[in-house]
Amino acid sequence: MSNDSSRPPADLERVRDAAWHWVKDTPGYLSENEARFLMLAAACAPVPGTIVEIGSFKGRSTVALASVTKHYGLGRVHAVDPHTAPSSTDPSLHGKATSFDDFMANVTRAGVADVVSPHRMYSRDFAPTFAEPIRLLWIDGDHTEEGARADLEMFRRRLVPGAIVAMHDVLGTWYGSLKVFCDDVLASDDFGVAGFCGSIGWAQYTPGAGGTLKRRWRRGRLRFPARRLLPVAKTGEGLVGLNKLRYKIWRPLAPHGAVNARRWVREVSEYSGGEARAGRGRT
Repeated sequence: MSNDSSRPPADLERVRDAAWHWVKDTPGYLSENEARFLMLAAACAPVPGTIVEIGSFKGRSTVALASVTKHYGLGRVHAVDPHTAPSSTDPSLHGKATSFDDFMANVTRAGVADVVSPHRMYSRDFAPTFAEPIRLLWIDGDHTEEGARADLEMFRRRLVPGAIVAMHDVLGTWYGSLKVFCDDVLASDDFGVAGFCGSIGWAQYTPGAGGTLKRRWRRGRLRFPARRLLPVAKTGEGLVGLNKLRYKIWRPLAPHGAVNARRWVREVSEYSGGEARAGRGRT
């Protein structure tokens, strides 16, 4: 990795291309833009720590995160999932009792099993025993409001100031994830720069520094159109009728295209200097 934390590694595009070869053949619900964003965050989150993934299913996002982590020698990916389908928002296992065997086969096939620590349990059981600092928290588990909020709060105390929080399915028709991202992340001064990529919502954890007018304004510009999607998601009826119209009006006003790696790294690295170092001493 480059010693210049304000720029992505010179070989990042090649690394992401190689990783996508494995990710695209792994079952799951992560688009290419979303996968490439996770790889960027894994490579360039500007503070030390580990990666925690809540919700692994068959390993699509795990392979993305672990491929980059292994290439740059950035430690391990803690993949937390009971590998059953206990929640109404979990993907179907199509008659199987567990997705764990498929998960292990996929991370092994991609050559990243040696940097993945699978935790075959609920996040609520894992959180009390986990004591490592987190540089990237990826939440893609229980999409109910209660579940998404619990996952954010349980691991928040382990976030290193300057860390990245990313949540899946927050810019679509999953009410719980969308509401938690809007109300607990974008409305909170504990977070600074933020954005969307596909249905991923992400923000940088900046306790004590997210309350500036500039940062509130940026988060507010994202929150305004995103909150207009809440009635669409809450109906549970999908994109039909008035829901479809609302979706077409409001979703484009929340920019969610591919993320420019250079610009993103420059933005998050602004907090990785004195602010982040000072923040590490806080409890």
